[in-house]
Amino acid sequence: MQLYGYARVSSTDQNEHRQVIALHEKGVSTQNLFIDKQSGKDFERREYIRLVERMKAGDLLYIVSIDRLGRNYEEIQNQWRALTKEKGIDIAVIDMPLLDTTRSKDLFGTFISDLVLQLLSFVAHNERDNIRKRQADGIAAAKARGVRFGRPPKELPPNFNELVARWERGEISTRNMPMLCDMSRSTFYVKVRKYKAFNPVSTSE
Repeated sequence: MQLYGYARVSSTDQNEHRQVIALHEKGVSTQNLFIDKQSGKDFERREYIRLVERMKAGDLLYIVSIDRLGRNYEEIQNQWRALTKEKGIDIAVIDMPLLDTTRSKDLFGTFISDLVLQLLSFVAHNERDNIRKRQADGIAAAKARGVRFGRPPKELPPNFNELVARWERGEISTRNMPMLCDMSRSTFYVKVRKYKAFNPVSTSE
């Protein structure tokens, strides 16, 4: 039996040192320690894929906490089953002793592990829904207060009315006009339409 360890942090500026220490304390050697610095939204991670390819039936995988394995609990359940039932690998989650397939190989032990994973999946699903609802409520409240999202509107140059008047008289070409206003052609036409709506008197007069 080989001992393996898997650690993950979400970005390159986060430190995996605490996880590495915990895994070493369980007897995981440096050459059997795999670390990803990547989001846990899916399992398309280089080091995790290398780890799965390396492990064989009877090996034991340590992780510090279940969220280090991933953030998508539906995919975690699928990976857990693939590793434990299809490849015959044991998994031990250090900070959650109930998730340790070495403790009990009988039906009851398997049931407990599956139940904990189902519970985690339910909690994570509800939390994602709550986060989305809080975000939507926050955005709605901010909009009600007059907060605007996205890029700020492009400011008109101080002499915009003069430039439009010259453009309408043909003194400035349509090609050059957006550049003089420091905006794209599409933005320029939008600004002109709005300008003329608030200034109905033709600028060419």
